[in-house]
Amino acid sequence: MPVKPQSHRLRQGRCSENGRAYLITSVVHKRQPVFSDWQTGRLLVAELRRAHEQRVADSIAWVVMPDHFHWLMQLQHGSLGEVVGSVKARCTQAVNQKTGRRGPLWQTGYHDRAIRDGEDLKPFARYIIANPLRAGLVEKMGDYPLWDACWI
Repeated sequence: MPVKPQSHRLRQGRCSENGRAYLITSVVHKRQPVFSDWQTGRLLVAELRRAHEQRVADSIAWVVMPDHFHWLMQLQHGSLGEVVGSVKARCTQAVNQKTGRRGPLWQTGYHDRAIRDGEDLKPFARYIIANPLRAGLVEKMGDYPLWDACWI
């Protein structure tokens, strides 16, 4: 029996707080490996950087995997839903325009984890940027182009 998506449950009771750090994960629709093509992945990178440059979120670390992304950020302005939704919407437009694909790029919703005040962010950042290593995509992080962390 197929499992129904539970993304609607993620949105219930979600609140966001400016100044708080969040670990965000969002998955491509039907887990299609859209970002296996690194040039396409750079379109998402551009949107993460835009959010940072527009000062709606301070990016601490991120990685774009073939079918999802992780983003450790500190929310600056707006709600978490607005910031993540905007990044995903602009990325969808750019990817669809570049590739000629149509329809949704992302699964509905996203997963977020609020980081407690005073909690060390470096372990979260290390976990995020090590994803390509754990997935066997590369043997060393320097070989993977779709990640960044403010400490490196």
